[in-house]
Amino acid sequence: MFEYLGFLLIGLPAGAWVDRVRSRPVMIAAALCRAGLLGAVPAAYWLDVLTLPQLYAVAFGVSVCAVFFDVAHQSLLPRLVPDGQLVEANVKLEATRNVAQVGGPGLGGALVGALTAPVALAVDALGFLVSALLLARIRGTEAAPEPAPGARLRSEIAEGLRFVFGNALLRAVTLTAAVSNLCGTICASMLVVLLNRELGLSPFVCGIVFTAEAVGGLLGSLLTTRIAARIGQGQAMRASVIAGSVLWLLALPMYQADGRFTVAVVLQGLGWLVFTTFKINSVAFRQRICPKPLLGRMTASVRFVIWGAMPVGALIGSALGQGLGVRQAMWVGAAGELLAVVPLLCSPLRTMRELPAEPAEPAESSA
Repeated sequence: MFEYLGFLLIGLPAGAWVDRVRSRPVMIAAALCRAGLLGAVPAAYWLDVLTLPQLYAVAFGVSVCAVFFDVAHQSLLPRLVPDGQLVEANVKLEATRNVAQVGGPGLGGALVGALTAPVALAVDALGFLVSALLLARIRGTEAAPEPAPGARLRSEIAEGLRFVFGNALLRAVTLTAAVSNLCGTICASMLVVLLNRELGLSPFVCGIVFTAEAVGGLLGSLLTTRIAARIGQGQAMRASVIAGSVLWLLALPMYQADGRFTVAVVLQGLGWLVFTTFKINSVAFRQRICPKPLLGRMTASVRFVIWGAMPVGALIGSALGQGLGVRQAMWVGAAGELLAVVPLLCSPLRTMRELPAEPAEPAESSA
């Protein structure tokens, strides 16, 4: 829960703040802060002073850094590439992220098994230092945003929310992602408990599950452009959400400590393969239709809803797992994923093949 709580607590003001400054320095600062926070955990462990409250605090601090990094990241990209290349740029970024995640979980599991968890976290902290160095090498120029005269934080936040929820298509895409994240996190919060405690699998084998998700995401990112070109972005997004939900539902009963485990891992990976089409197209769509001065606030408003659902889902998942059992809690989350497509089906996206390509006008204030 603490790993995502920052999006719920400061997600909205973060967007207004990011819109007032250059995005790249925010990303570099967030990467450095995450390196420091994660590095403090193994240091405290080796000094024999590590406590559970410190882990909660570090998880929350990392989530705050993630809020600023992600908002700045999605605001910077449309300033570096033309609108017509946003889908391609997001495909490349998603493919790169998934390439890293293919090896990350397996490597993490191997490090935990061979060298202990504190060493794995120390390596993770080092990775964020490398991230900051790579960000510092970006050569594209980024102009300083023009401050709006007399702008107030509250009114800027409200403008971002009005833009997101005043656009029927953007509202539907946002609500679909929120329902998916809420129900998906109910499952995710219990998945490691199921694998490690209920099935007795090793950290390395647990990592294979998340590696399969990353492989699916990588293949999905490589296929997204072709799928959208063949059947249209709107149809691809609807089919992606439905197919992903069904595959995850089929995977759950296959998680057993026998040969069925392989089937579960394959289905889990396939679920991410098809769902990545929705993920990439929705991000590119948001960036394409949003006026540049509103990018940070739009991203923060969307992330407040879709990522803010995740700590709620984690809390619900842990409560259901404690009260009903781990696998029962996961059934609730997997069944709920099927409802994620409802906002799309209740919007104009229901019959649309292609999504709008021109920036939309911000909604007028009612004040």
